[in-house]
Amino acid sequence: MAIHAGDADVMPLGVSAMQQARTFPWPGVAIAGAACFVAGMAGTNIWLLLAIFLVWSASLYLVTATPPAPVAAPAKGPFTQATIGELIEHSATPLLMTDRNRVTIANQAARDVLGEHILGQDVRVAFRHPSAIALLDRKGPGSATIHGLARRKDIWRMNRQEIDDRFTVVELINRTAEAQISRAHTDFVANASHELRTPLASIIGYVETLREDGNVPPETQKKFLTTILSEANRLQNLVSDLMSLSRVEAEKHDEPGESVDLKPLVEMSARDAAGAERFERIEFGDLQPMTVLGDPRQLEQLVRNLVDNALKYGSADEKVTVSLSETSDGNAQLTVMDRGEGIAEEHLPHLTRRFYRTDPGRSRASGGTGLGLAIVKHIVERHRGRLDITSKVGKGTVVNVRIPRVAQESI
Repeated sequence: MAIHAGDADVMPLGVSAMQQARTFPWPGVAIAGAACFVAGMAGTNIWLLLAIFLVWSASLYLVTATPPAPVAAPAKGPFTQATIGELIEHSATPLLMTDRNRVTIANQAARDVLGEHILGQDVRVAFRHPSAIALLDRKGPGSATIHGLARRKDIWRMNRQEIDDRFTVVELINRTAEAQISRAHTDFVANASHELRTPLASIIGYVETLREDGNVPPETQKKFLTTILSEANRLQNLVSDLMSLSRVEAEKHDEPGESVDLKPLVEMSARDAAGAERFERIEFGDLQPMTVLGDPRQLEQLVRNLVDNALKYGSADEKVTVSLSETSDGNAQLTVMDRGEGIAEEHLPHLTRRFYRTDPGRSRASGGTGLGLAIVKHIVERHRGRLDITSKVGKGTVVNVRIPRVAQESI
């Protein structure tokens, strides 16, 4: 039997009538009286017996009382479209509800993807995608993968669930990031395999020639061995950079907390990168004392990579300028400037990609692995900094790295 909200006012009266209808526990009272009588015959004090009789009788009266019936809470009405709309409005997952293929509810996430105009529109017109329309016209629940729903390279998983003959719920799950990560991993493995295969093929070819031909002239042998050593060093550098990139990526979400004095670190790292044979090309500009929160090992690697790149790709008879200054907003700024051929504008957005080279032949000839700036980018990101690269063809390239500075009083 259903209980309505209006019944709550009547229920206390029914409980009172039930309590009044209960019978007095005469048998229990009789037993109490008999027990007290026997105790009185044994010489127990009459006033004590009277008190015991009264308490006993009262307790029997109370335990026979009927407990009050629970009062039912007023029944709440069913969910409405308005309450469902409020419930899903702030969900991060795009959700829609349709009434006979007409969009009646679309949360903010769905409106961001498909547009504000979709409310009241035919859901098939709102999606305008063959795979989506085929799913929406199908009977029963289902799902489909939708490419290019909002942007050309977007990938969405669309799920459809029927509530009844009229209402249907549509859910959209963004799979774009997963696809991009998978594609990046595939490209990375392919590029790494290619980079490893090239020097290995050269080494194997020269070694086979030396082994099978015992009459190779000494000058040719020396040339072959020099090439083998060069390619082996290239392999070693590539493996070292791959391991460095892996470590930096694994740590990029761990914010460093060690106070680092940048001035001596920059001087030492720049000299290490140049070595004795190229040190004369290093020119130190203004090196201001700067302290940052960082990882000294990674900051040294950052400076070495930038200086090494500038020395490799700058003009051999020109200086590479390294300076350390304070920006207008109080950050530390490392600047490495070369005076070389420069980089065409279309290449600048891609320089920090793994294995990207503006001139593959020149880069490999100079011993570059194509990973130096990718490592720099991840180090800068871990230090909550910013990397800017500007270049003019025929004039050279300037790389600026900005890292938040630590105030002296907080050290």
